[in-house]
Amino acid sequence: MGEADSSQQAGAPLEVTIVYAVARRAHWYRAQLRAGATVWQAIEACGILADFPELSGCTLDVGIFGQCCPLDRTVRDGDRIEIYRPLAMDPKEARRQRAALKQD
Repeated sequence: MGEADSSQQAGAPLEVTIVYAVARRAHWYRAQLRAGATVWQAIEACGILADFPELSGCTLDVGIFGQCCPLDRTVRDGDRIEIYRPLAMDPKEARRQRAALKQD
């Protein structure tokens, strides 16, 4: 086991990035956590809930590097946690509406 491995297991802090995109803007946050922290703990620690209080009252869809994951997943040093917004409209319905407009 290398020196970096043993320090990570000993509770050395790890750093993650949390990203939340709203209309044409992405908000980036960083959090330093202890080994064993979860995605939800990272979201709480980064301060995003103070900036976007509506996030605390809803079920969040999240992922790490584009892969969906549960809020209780353990994070690793360097992870990029993404908070996904719900779709405003079903993509199939949006295509139908665009097609209908083109026919007029």
